Amino acid sequence: MNRLLAITLCTILTSAALAEDDLPFEVEELASFDQPWALTFVPDGRILVTEKRGTIQLIAQDGRTFGRIRNMPDVDYRGQGGLGDVVLHPDFENNGFVYLSYVEAGVGGTRGAVVARAVLTLTDSGGRLSDLDVVWRQYPKMVGAGHYGHRIMFDDDGYLWISSGDRQKFTPAQDMQSNAGKIVRLHDDGSVPDDNPFVDYHSQDPLVDDEGVYGQIWTLGHRNPLGMATDLSGQLWIVEMGPLHGDELNFIERGGNYGYPIVSNGDHYDEREIPDHDTRPEFNAPAAFWVPSIAPSDLTFYRGDLFGEWKGNALTSGLASRAIIRIEVDGSEAREVERYDMKFRIRAIEEGPEGALWVLEDEYRDSEGRLLKLTPKK
Repeated sequence: MNRLLAITLCTILTSAALAEDDLPFEVEELASFDQPWALTFVPDGRILVTEKRGTIQLIAQDGRTFGRIRNMPDVDYRGQGGLGDVVLHPDFENNGFVYLSYVEAGVGGTRGAVVARAVLTLTDSGGRLSDLDVVWRQYPKMVGAGHYGHRIMFDDDGYLWISSGDRQKFTPAQDMQSNAGKIVRLHDDGSVPDDNPFVDYHSQDPLVDDEGVYGQIWTLGHRNPLGMATDLSGQLWIVEMGPLHGDELNFIERGGNYGYPIVSNGDHYDEREIPDHDTRPEFNAPAAFWVPSIAPSDLTFYRGDLFGEWKGNALTSGLASRAIIRIEVDGSEAREVERYDMKFRIRAIEEGPEGALWVLEDEYRDSEGRLLKLTPKK
């Protein structure tokens, strides 16, 4: 066992999940949804919740439903695919732009994730989309229905970030002619910033057409990044699913290669070993990793005052772990400090306008998942 793995296992063993009675927060159940995937707050305080089959619900903070958003795009719903993330443009109050990630069908049974921008008009009975335009596509489309990633976010400088999974195909993560297995950085209209690290990249193969996706790529060597957030200093972090264990929290550096599938602190599902990160120091190693798996699904950094001692901590939601994991970060280093047992698979976690935490379950019963509000115990 390598030294980093020993440290990680020790952290996990000493950070036992708290029993329900010992949780440091009250859990309020507000509403339930059909396979919810993401949520975001609109300026008037209401909440948009995406459902994987292709719908968005508009609700009040007390759980009352206003209705669905109309004029949704066609969504390819199967496997891990469907409607994914929803975020507002930083200048939403002036331009009305909302961004959605979802899976679209291609030819011959292929499919891939896309990010689309539309104008969102809200009403007392829900709302509607208009002028929808796809600003990014996963390339190339592939058969299968897994590892889309497709988390989206805006940073403080207004850049659009997209996490793109490897589509369970392994090699695209290292293939510079594919944007799968990558973290992508774009302008809000989908165009490529001039200062992206691979804008001037050229293939060494004279038969390869250099008109590709190189310029979109910020980092490569990722498996299935499902959580993406900036810390209080503006630094980008991601959490991603490992193969058989080895889930990762990564400190994202411009142009970095995070090694998958060449290295991982997990193994293949058929139990064939993958070399650990410490065997290949040329690849970026994770700031923290988990053996056994937590199956991370989302990431946020706490900024509020309601949970005062957590300010600056990362919070990741877990599917297999059925938990919320709190992580302290210091520069590029990170360590798990506490784990909160939520009893059910957790798909998303978001800080609300007043500092409460809003959590979506992946499933409660059948395909139903609840929206929970977490506030400190008095």
